[in-house]
Amino acid sequence: MKKYRVTVNGNTYEVEVEELAGDLEKPSYVPTSQPAVTPTSPVTPKPAAPQPRPQSPKPAAAPGAIASPMPGTILDVKIKEGDEVEKGQVLMILEAMKMENEIIAPSDGKVKAIYVQKGASVNTGDPLVELS
Repeated sequence: MKKYRVTVNGNTYEVEVEELAGDLEKPSYVPTSQPAVTPTSPVTPKPAAPQPRPQSPKPAAAPGAIASPMPGTILDVKIKEGDEVEKGQVLMILEAMKMENEIIAPSDGKVKAIYVQKGASVNTGDPLVELS
């Protein structure tokens, strides 16, 4: 038995090592500072998994319907059914990712139907309002 003093990360340890009979020229261990290397067959890379296609927005419920551009929560509805709106007018506020997004009228028209109310959760492509 041989005694050694080993320092690891500033801590000193006393260790006893037993010498075994056998060929001492060939170590029966793999040093921890070097990775073990074993012969293997060639590795064939696996084909990449197909990437999911981005979802396109769902079609709106009606030809004049304005769809939600992203998932979120309706914070405010600034119009009523029957209101006349002008192009660029803010119709409602949609909160998505902690940001307030204005949903604006793409053209002049009359509010035919409102499909959501304040506090509603919507997904991408859900109809919000219909203009005629």
